[in-house]
Amino acid sequence: MSKVWFITGSSRGFGRQFVESALSRGDKVAATARSTESLADLLIAYGDAILPLTLDVTDKAAATEAVKRAKEHFGQLDVVVNNAGYGLFGAIEELSEQGIRDQFETNVFGALWVTQAVLPYLRGQGSGHIIQISSIGGIVAFPALGGYHASKWALEGFTESLAAEVAGHGIKVTLVEPAGFSTDWAGSSAVQSEGIAAYDGVREALIASQSGITPGDPAATGPALLKIVDAENPPLRVFFGAVPHQVVPHIYAERLKTWGDWAELSAEADGVKA
Repeated sequence: MSKVWFITGSSRGFGRQFVESALSRGDKVAATARSTESLADLLIAYGDAILPLTLDVTDKAAATEAVKRAKEHFGQLDVVVNNAGYGLFGAIEELSEQGIRDQFETNVFGALWVTQAVLPYLRGQGSGHIIQISSIGGIVAFPALGGYHASKWALEGFTESLAAEVAGHGIKVTLVEPAGFSTDWAGSSAVQSEGIAAYDGVREALIASQSGITPGDPAATGPALLKIVDAENPPLRVFFGAVPHQVVPHIYAERLKTWGDWAELSAEADGVKA
């Protein structure tokens, strides 16, 4: 049976790929973006199967209304993809108050508002699948991206709680954690904090660390997402790209080792004698 999707950040990048993949197999999509002009060709190609909706996800009332319109238009919602987001570059000392607040408004609160808006409908149906587009930066952190990491770690945290809360209502939840892809994430869609010379070396090291890594192909992410939403038991977390499988196990092993090395102190802090 065809599914009805609600996708944020649909104008380009991953969002555009998800919309195209869903439509190409006969599903229906409420595609939201700050500007829906770039979706005009899809409207011509797929007609009533796509509902373009202008939406700034930081506007809670607008998010609620967009979800309502999509539900009324298609009669149901099956897959909700919180894809809208962007990268904030800058060392912690370089982050402006407005810059970090804006990052959280989109990457955290935007996803939260949409999630809250869809839950009553999904609970009423007793079914549905919420997909949160996180990042490898939602489980590990690198220099000069602290603000972005903070937003994705927050997204991961509330989403893991959400998954436990809604499992009894037949609602599935998945965090997609991509590595580097050939999108505009680090380009014009990113925000750069005003630099402090003392951190020039940190930025240079971040750029150097990406040397030799071949970015993933965004076109492959659409079909991959289809396999997730069609799975009987989809994962809570899944990587997009091969790089996380090379990087993350080492980082987690180091964390476990550090906790183990300091286990005696942990017991002392609890008032327990080893």
